[in-house]
Amino acid sequence: MTHALPLAYDPTDPAVVENPYPVLLDLQRHDPAHWSPKVRAWILTRYEDVRNALSSPQMSVNRLEPFYRALPAEEQSRVSVLIHYLSRWLVFRDPPEHTRLRKLLMAGFTARAVQALRPGIEEISSMIIDRLPKGEVFDFVDAYAMQLPGFVIMDLLGVPRSEMLRLKGCSDRIQLFIGSARNSPNKYELAEAGAQEMAGIFRELIAERRLSPKEDMISTLVAARDDDDALSEDELIAACMLVMFGGHETTTNLMAGGVLKFLLHPEQAELLRADPSLAKSAVEECLRFDGPSGSMARVVAVDHNLHGKDLRSGDRVFAMINTANQDPDVFENPGVFDITRAQNRHVTFGFGTHFCMGSALARLEGEVAFPHLLASLPGLKLAGDVDWHPTMIMRGPRSLPVVI
Repeated sequence: MTHALPLAYDPTDPAVVENPYPVLLDLQRHDPAHWSPKVRAWILTRYEDVRNALSSPQMSVNRLEPFYRALPAEEQSRVSVLIHYLSRWLVFRDPPEHTRLRKLLMAGFTARAVQALRPGIEEISSMIIDRLPKGEVFDFVDAYAMQLPGFVIMDLLGVPRSEMLRLKGCSDRIQLFIGSARNSPNKYELAEAGAQEMAGIFRELIAERRLSPKEDMISTLVAARDDDDALSEDELIAACMLVMFGGHETTTNLMAGGVLKFLLHPEQAELLRADPSLAKSAVEECLRFDGPSGSMARVVAVDHNLHGKDLRSGDRVFAMINTANQDPDVFENPGVFDITRAQNRHVTFGFGTHFCMGSALARLEGEVAFPHLLASLPGLKLAGDVDWHPTMIMRGPRSLPVVI
């Protein structure tokens, strides 16, 4: 009996936005290199294929420049500032330019610099929890999940906390473009405006740090040198935008998605309350099981065949991270949320050259936040339907109604 495959993977289907796993795990079993006419891209779902796509020279991360060149002239003008800065993000650069930028940016992400943030994370978490309303329904995303990583990354960079909502607004608009949102017809205009505003904020802060350096990442990046090489002004602005966006959006989804998982699996919440030493493995399981990265995008650089399909140079590819993290060939009982899981080789932070620079910080925030939240808010409950981000790249609740 032949398997009746779905006609196509459609990320705009509300049922798929809410729960993409039935269709994606079906593809993992029966059509692991799936061409989606709706997305006009290849959808890869098996762990080994995803890991190879993230690290193989047969794939490129430089998807912005070909996209921009293919636009009509009038369309190019609508996103020129956005592409100008995003194309300087190292996540969109192949070696050797990626190697150069990463070496300079890592000056701000040393293990010592990250661990020094722990007291600040603890203080921020306590401050936010103290402000949460008691006895009334509120949105956990706005009230905690967005604020904790936002304040942490702003403190790391050296951005005044008063700029939180303004930068969050910029970040949300840029996410519509980067996240491949399928349900936002004016995403180009919104993302362009967000990029212009965010770049302006960081241009001013960089100018201030040149005159008066401080103990923050912006000052570190301004001073960063490698064999007399340094970041240009536009590279500095782009780097700050990347750190702000990457350190904020993804970790917000980790916080909100993680708390949702604990609310849906109260026995796991009780395990962590009883034994806070499980925090590290709990964070890894929150990263693996319906984690904050739905997929990562690549462009085929070299023609090759995969599972009998011809992938041609220039084709777009979505490596489905969360689906790979539920591959039964790699994970035991992959559909079970288990914070004591010992073997957890998830690919949520990528793999190879482009492994996420901020992974240690995201992990630290989770290790502080989850035990603190569960201990401080034992009565936290879901209080309505979850609204999910309608993007393929990011995965997490857009709003999460709860009550204490």
